Amino acid sequence: MTKLLLLLLSGAKLGKVALTGGSMLLSLIVYAFVFGWRYAAGFIALLFVHEMGHYIAARKRGLDVGAPTFIPFVGAWIELKQLPHDAETEAFVGLGGPLLGSVGALVCYFIARSYDATWLLAVAYAGFFLNLFNLIPLSPFDGGRITAVLSPRIWLLGVPILIALFVWRPSPMLVLVALLAAPQVWQAIRYRKDSPEAKTYYAVSPRIKWEYGFYYILLAAFLAVMTHDVHEMLQATVSVRGTS
Repeated sequence: MTKLLLLLLSGAKLGKVALTGGSMLLSLIVYAFVFGWRYAAGFIALLFVHEMGHYIAARKRGLDVGAPTFIPFVGAWIELKQLPHDAETEAFVGLGGPLLGSVGALVCYFIARSYDATWLLAVAYAGFFLNLFNLIPLSPFDGGRITAVLSPRIWLLGVPILIALFVWRPSPMLVLVALLAAPQVWQAIRYRKDSPEAKTYYAVSPRIKWEYGFYYILLAAFLAVMTHDVHEMLQATVSVRGTS
């Protein structure tokens, strides 16, 4: 098994499919030991759907993009070999992930309710929560890439959210995210409307800003409601089993 994993992970030699497949297999094995095989498979599938949302959006805009890569307990990402040439394109690619990821979680939710599958309901909850988490308006989150089309200064709103999450649930992962976000926060502080960057990369019409702002708020509200409701369903299921 070890030799097989090493072979699959040698993506530079075996190509994009081997890297994606090998990293997915490694993540599946690690998650399975912690959460069980069914949940692990569903969770990895939703991560894949989320990243394919970014992939499809990037390809639609003509950007050169690599296949998804997975790392256990970190997540997954796609490599943009060609960066977006304006803020609207970046927002379009950023929105693709949580949008398709939310659809994937919703499919799991409906199937779980139809077949009374608690484990699949837990997968749906993870999907809703992670896509909502990814909408934090701070780069490198998808939310930061989406809201940048409005103004990079909106990233400053993501700072207290990240701090509140760390106070609520301290995690080394949040510390890592904070370190990655620090340069973006500094960029937001220094941002000026009359800067060359504002007149080129961030030069977006008010109509486009309103459009992406509407999409962002609508998706965030939907995910917040679904995350809350599915969490309550899971809690009720645990309570029923505990009293039976």
